[in-house]
Amino acid sequence: MGSSGDAQEARVRLPQLRLDELLEELQARLDAARGTRDRVHSLLEAVLSVGRELDLEQALFSIVEAAATLVDAEYAALGVIGPDGRRLSAFHTIGVTREQIARIGPYPEGHGILGELIRHPAPLRLAKLSEHEASYGFPAHHPPMNTFLGVPIRVRDQVFGNLYLTEKRGGLQFDEDDESVLSTLAVAAGVAIDNARLYEESRLRERWLQANAEITHSLMSGTAQGGVLGLIAERARDITGAALAVVAVPMSDTDALTVELAIGQEAEVLRGLVMPVTGTLLGQAYDGGVAVTTPDVAQDERVSGGLQRFTGLGPAGAVPIGSGDRVRGVVLLVREAGANEFSEPEMDQLQVFAAQAAVAMELAERRQDAEQIILLEDRDRIARDLHDLAIQRLFATGMTLQSAGRFVEHTEAKERVLRAVDDLDETIKIIRSTIFGLRTRNDDAAPGLRTRAVRVVGEAAPVLGFAPSVRMEGLLDTHVPKDVADHVVAVLSESLTNIARHARADRAEVVLETDGREVRLTVTDNGVGIPAGGRRSGLGNMAERARKLGGDMELGSPDGGGTRLVWYAPVGGPQERKAT
Repeated sequence: MGSSGDAQEARVRLPQLRLDELLEELQARLDAARGTRDRVHSLLEAVLSVGRELDLEQALFSIVEAAATLVDAEYAALGVIGPDGRRLSAFHTIGVTREQIARIGPYPEGHGILGELIRHPAPLRLAKLSEHEASYGFPAHHPPMNTFLGVPIRVRDQVFGNLYLTEKRGGLQFDEDDESVLSTLAVAAGVAIDNARLYEESRLRERWLQANAEITHSLMSGTAQGGVLGLIAERARDITGAALAVVAVPMSDTDALTVELAIGQEAEVLRGLVMPVTGTLLGQAYDGGVAVTTPDVAQDERVSGGLQRFTGLGPAGAVPIGSGDRVRGVVLLVREAGANEFSEPEMDQLQVFAAQAAVAMELAERRQDAEQIILLEDRDRIARDLHDLAIQRLFATGMTLQSAGRFVEHTEAKERVLRAVDDLDETIKIIRSTIFGLRTRNDDAAPGLRTRAVRVVGEAAPVLGFAPSVRMEGLLDTHVPKDVADHVVAVLSESLTNIARHARADRAEVVLETDGREVRLTVTDNGVGIPAGGRRSGLGNMAERARKLGGDMELGSPDGGGTRLVWYAPVGGPQERKAT
């Protein structure tokens, strides 16, 4: 009885144990299903959240944030692959504070394990990051990281960037489900990024079109060319996010460009700068009629020419204003140091904008030419009417008075009649002079001071062995009289000759400026300076020229050695110069 009772109890307990195991397994599967449901729900929420963003930067941040949440990672990053396809051009992180980033240093460029995903764009899951052959030491102050999961983000057929996740919370490993979820998010991220880029491109095109419409309206409203060039520079700088915008235009009768205007960082030292077309970045864009870029304007000899003018500036791009034989100038845009280089699509849009602005300028000039023709025709008509009508009637009246004077017996009255005849003759002479002035064209004016100064510098360059830097400011051709301009040109020529003969310099800078009251010429070189017992007859002649005009000349030495010559004279009339 006892043994049969034990057997019966065992048979009852065995199904119960199996039932408990089944219930536990069922509970585990229910928990897994519930976890899968929650994870799918989270994934769908992440996809919807990412897809709602139209701003590209915000979309990228949302993708990183969603990735970290979905796989429960402590650190997450999204690296955007640059145009060269080998390095990261941008890096967005989650889990690292700004203070930590500042201590770590510059963002990674895509070496080591990060570069592994760039070279082989496929999911990569590691239990211990440091054990991979492509992994090497973290920079100082970098938080420790072990577990790793990376997946590429594709936009259409192109790899846009990579998602990097490290340190799964709770000390766990990233598993296949994490990889699957993250790969799914990467697909949705690619669509979101593509939508954001298309939206950004459409907004950008809209801004370029608005800028062109504004320029066209400004031109057709009669705005002067200087104001229009300023508008072109300002709009191009604003749309491209540049720190500096420069517009250079060709100088008449010379192979040189002058900076007509500069807006933004370092603008003051660039205004009025004159540079040759040959061998310069601006000249390359102007002469070739093509867009030209440089990754670092401060280190590019085609721009800086060895002069420190671009502190804190980096990538630059230049495009011609116009095309073919009608290039009117060049627009140079410069971004801050460390900013993204100008991409090919950006330069294409900028070139289209500059070409359309040139067409608008052409149309405005044609309208001005038509108005000028109407004005000249009107002047011819006035001159013809004065000659054919007014002079003839005055002449006839004078003849009548002269004839009538013979019959006037009163002496005083007769003298008055003859004086009236003389007055009519003088009036006729004045009208004839006016007619001559109306019909005179001033097309063959002599070259101005700007052009003459550039010629002198250009002629001195072969003797010097280098091209001096030239900067001009003020209305030099308008405010400086010809006699003063002749002295300025002579002093400039003598100064450059002295540098070539005695200075042993490899750099020189010429600054010519006027404020309407005084013209000032400054010539600086980095040579050996003026010896104490050296001949000074040439310098004496230059000083004498200034003193004859009521000005003076000063000699000094800039920081770092060399010579600085400052020559100045008033530009008013003779009385003003004498008083000065």
